[in-house]
Amino acid sequence: MKKRTALKVKRRKRIHWHIRKKISGTAERPRLSVFKSNKGVYAQLIDDVKGHTLVSAGFRDKNFDFSGTKTEQAKAIGSLLAQKAKEKNIETVVFDRSGYKYHGIIKALADAAREGGLKF
Repeated sequence: MKKRTALKVKRRKRIHWHIRKKISGTAERPRLSVFKSNKGVYAQLIDDVKGHTLVSAGFRDKNFDFSGTKTEQAKAIGSLLAQKAKEKNIETVVFDRSGYKYHGIIKALADAAREGGLKF
């Protein structure tokens, strides 16, 4: 990893820990955590009290068969996550952007999850 990239990752992780000090998920209101890699996006609903992942969705899921831009993939993943959450009777969540700026892929995923019925 190049020095500049390592510094970016370190900065994002520091921001993420500041965010995590303030928010946490429960079984009634889980934390919607987002991870963005160079190839795609992952999102999961986490109960921090028990330390369990309740629902997850990502570009490598078996149900996910979509090709397009990363922003379009993020929209599809957000709606897929909202659909899976509805099946488990989860309506409200706490959004954890994981230190990423709230624009582009992260914003697209959040908007699609809201359109799918999640409240945050």
